[in-house]
Amino acid sequence: MYMPSVKLIIHKLFPWTMSPKVRRFFYLGLKLKCPICGWYLRKMLLFGLKHRPNAQCPNCFSLERHRLMWLYLKNKTDFFTRRLKVLHIAPEPVFSRIFKSMSNLDYVNADLLPDRAMKQMDITDIAEPDNQYDVILCCHVLEHIPDDRKAMRELWRVLRPGGWAMLQVPVICEKTFEDPSIVSPQERERVYGWYEHVRKYGKDYKDRLEEAGFKVKVDGYVRTLGKRNIHRYRLTEHEDVYLCTKPE
Repeated sequence: MYMPSVKLIIHKLFPWTMSPKVRRFFYLGLKLKCPICGWYLRKMLLFGLKHRPNAQCPNCFSLERHRLMWLYLKNKTDFFTRRLKVLHIAPEPVFSRIFKSMSNLDYVNADLLPDRAMKQMDITDIAEPDNQYDVILCCHVLEHIPDDRKAMRELWRVLRPGGWAMLQVPVICEKTFEDPSIVSPQERERVYGWYEHVRKYGKDYKDRLEEAGFKVKVDGYVRTLGKRNIHRYRLTEHEDVYLCTKPE
């Protein structure tokens, strides 16, 4: 009877422990493609509490929202070609490695925890002057922040007139729901879907952004890619892009 080695079991349970060459052997194929790292794959990794299939790239560890963000930045903006001063909130490693190396960007990333970014920052109280950045990237952060309206106003304040921000959150219902009395991780996970979330956003998320001063375009860009590419890149068909601009 075949008994897999301890090392093989560990690799199966924790694929990130594999070397890139070993991961390529396990996941190489032509069915899927990660648009960020360019790997062609037969499958991706499970991810999330509900173990979403084919959610995480086994090479760069991007998720569906990261791949959508990458495609949007590449195909719908001048992010890769124009000289820009960029603030990246709670930076994803897959992005920060690339963005730091881009010569056209004056790139700064920031996080509440100092060891996770170049700069420590509380986005409800940003210690910087007005009108500092051409672009702000903030992906799946605001659902963790109790006073999200204050954070939105601060992000608007430090964005330059004519600048733009991608402020992505999971929009999972019709109307935003939050209850400050829900504090336990178990109850937050039950109500909001994740133990660190403090609300679940609805389609009125756009209204909150506009209240902060942004002009908001809810862009269904993902659906213009067609079902074949949505499947190939493993994107979420219903996820809209919230492109927020500050009027001149």
